[in-house]
Amino acid sequence: MEKGRIIFLNGVTSSGKTSIVEALQERDDIFFYVVANDLFQEMVGDKYLRENYWKYLSEVIIMMYHTAGLYSDMGKNVLIDGILVEREEIKPHYQQLIEILKNNPLDLVEVYCPLDICRERNRIRGDRDENQSDEQHELMADNIEYRLRVDTSLYSAAECADIIVKELFYGTKG
Repeated sequence: MEKGRIIFLNGVTSSGKTSIVEALQERDDIFFYVVANDLFQEMVGDKYLRENYWKYLSEVIIMMYHTAGLYSDMGKNVLIDGILVEREEIKPHYQQLIEILKNNPLDLVEVYCPLDICRERNRIRGDRDENQSDEQHELMADNIEYRLRVDTSLYSAAECADIIVKELFYGTKG
């Protein structure tokens, strides 16, 4: 059985990852299962997250990568909606991702948006601290080898989804 593709959308909060995920799931040509930091974080429970947020989040993120690998092994395409941060509790995060999914077709896509626009999106959303994107940017892993970059300040989520599918599945530029 051919393994499914794993597309990791990496970017700070409010960069547009989830909007791109939703646009990708609206397509008729490619079907994706989705695993996301937010979904896996909910599996922990607030009590434990309050006690030691990074310890439990780090554990569940690693489980998320293994879950994505299982879906891929079963021939299913997977989207990971996440952020590769380098905190003590999960270092070396990027290398762990690569090691866990070394036998799966993994493409990392940088979901980029200027931080001033992310701040404004955070303000509008109201459920995130205005500077959360800046804080995550400071923690983001260095030297990530991206296959592709999409800029949500220039393109809509649907246009970004189209670029991703055309480049990664059909080998043509969007």
